[in-house]
Amino acid sequence: MGPWRCLLLLPLLAVPLRAQQQQFMEYVERRITLLEERISQWHDQSSRYSTELRDFKNQVLGMLEAAEKEREAMRMEAESAAVRVDRLEREVDYLETQNPAPPCVEVDETLMDKQVATAKQRKNEKYTKLTDCSDTIASVRAMKILKRFGGTSGLWTKDAAGNSEKIYVFDGTANDTVYVFPRMREFTLFSATRKAARVKLPYPWVGTGHLVYDGHLYYIRQQGLSFQVIKFNLANKTVVDSSVFPAEEQIPVFGLSPFTYIEVAADEEGLWAIYATKEDEKNICLAKLDPGSLDIEQMWDTPCPRENAEGAFVVCGALHVVYNTRLPSRSRVQCVFDVSGTLAPEDASLVYFPKRYGSHSSMKYSPRERQVYAWDDGYQIIYRMEMKKKMEV
Repeated sequence: MGPWRCLLLLPLLAVPLRAQQQQFMEYVERRITLLEERISQWHDQSSRYSTELRDFKNQVLGMLEAAEKEREAMRMEAESAAVRVDRLEREVDYLETQNPAPPCVEVDETLMDKQVATAKQRKNEKYTKLTDCSDTIASVRAMKILKRFGGTSGLWTKDAAGNSEKIYVFDGTANDTVYVFPRMREFTLFSATRKAARVKLPYPWVGTGHLVYDGHLYYIRQQGLSFQVIKFNLANKTVVDSSVFPAEEQIPVFGLSPFTYIEVAADEEGLWAIYATKEDEKNICLAKLDPGSLDIEQMWDTPCPRENAEGAFVVCGALHVVYNTRLPSRSRVQCVFDVSGTLAPEDASLVYFPKRYGSHSSMKYSPRERQVYAWDDGYQIIYRMEMKKKMEV
């Protein structure tokens, strides 16, 4: 082909080349625009993440600073508690050096024989009253069920002589730890014992015949075949005195409560001990106790039978024995023995207690409140008593 023909073809070939170049440039521009959009989006996200990371860092630093302050406060409290514990230990050590050692409570056979002989000489003598109390129970005026606490058998009471509002709880018939609640409210509202102080006794108790009287706990300890009355000071937690109970061959005092051998009771006249022996195993015996020396002042054989008896208490010098049945039913005061002789048994009111759950394992009369604190199958009950003069019954 000649040269002049090639020159004629060049314009025809230039048109497609310009079109391809234009398409390529448009494609490159689109890709660059998309890349710029992605770069802008990445920049925005990076800026947002950086801001969030900075805020999180500031929050963590604030939390670490607060935690450090709390740790320092706890360290100071721990150091203060350690100082108080150290001071308390020194005070306890000082008190232990000031309090006398617990007296020996081993059985002295000679002393026991002498006490038995002296008590028998005073048996069934006429009683000279210490007060002018002439009331007796007419009926149960009201019953209040407080709660259910502990096992089926136990004892709860207040101080029968003082004005303290503390509640003392003896859970079970053989233990060595007494729960002490500051008031009735704490005992009633809280099911656990976290609101109670614990008093650990030097010797375990037996039965449910114990008593709190004028700041002292009078409780029964069994040692072999003999029984001791332990006088325990609740303020300084020491044994003040102890005495072997001067009665031979003791047996459970209540036919329905085989775990109680001595029931220590309080009334307007002072302290009493209710017990039973094989010498007269059918009936219950009564003794007047000296709260200071634990000596037996007088003793009586009562006409009240042990059979079907579940508890007893003393009111104005008169023993009131509560009876039930082997299959628990309604409790009743069916025998009254007045040591002063002013109330004949046949003239006493037959007092019935409302039907409840089972039978009483303990019944403690409060002379200052004129009510009975009872433990009935694990339930704690208060009986408010209606009183009358003895000549009106």
